[in-house]
Amino acid sequence: MTSFSENLINALPNAPVAWCVLPNHYHLLIRSGDLKGLVQSLGKLHGRTSFQWNREEKRRGRKIWHGTSDRAIRDSGHFWASLNYIHHNPVRHGYAQTWQDWPWSSASDYLQEVGKKQAETVWKDYPILEYGKGWDDPAM
Repeated sequence: MTSFSENLINALPNAPVAWCVLPNHYHLLIRSGDLKGLVQSLGKLHGRTSFQWNREEKRRGRKIWHGTSDRAIRDSGHFWASLNYIHHNPVRHGYAQTWQDWPWSSASDYLQEVGKKQAETVWKDYPILEYGKGWDDPAM
């Protein structure tokens, strides 16, 4: 996951605002003026990693990536709730007790940048509530 996280960040045209890689999916919050180019870059990354992982596991042709979806950020509340959701995703899926403990995300950089007090304020002011319901099943 460390290698994929590094490859993911390097495949992006600019640094993501927030990101999180889990064993079976990932989330990005990124500013992009070229969504088509961004999706193409991610598609190339998916192709390379699928080929590599199938070769390593001797499972030629197995489908690894099942699609991508994008969401336009509607307003500042949606932006901050998205950031919280991405950082909280390892907890949502049962991989970590706290989002700060997950090494494959931007959470530690975010905490270092804004500080614990500001991160707590953002968490309280922009709760995730039902965010992800219907498209990011916690059992996934």
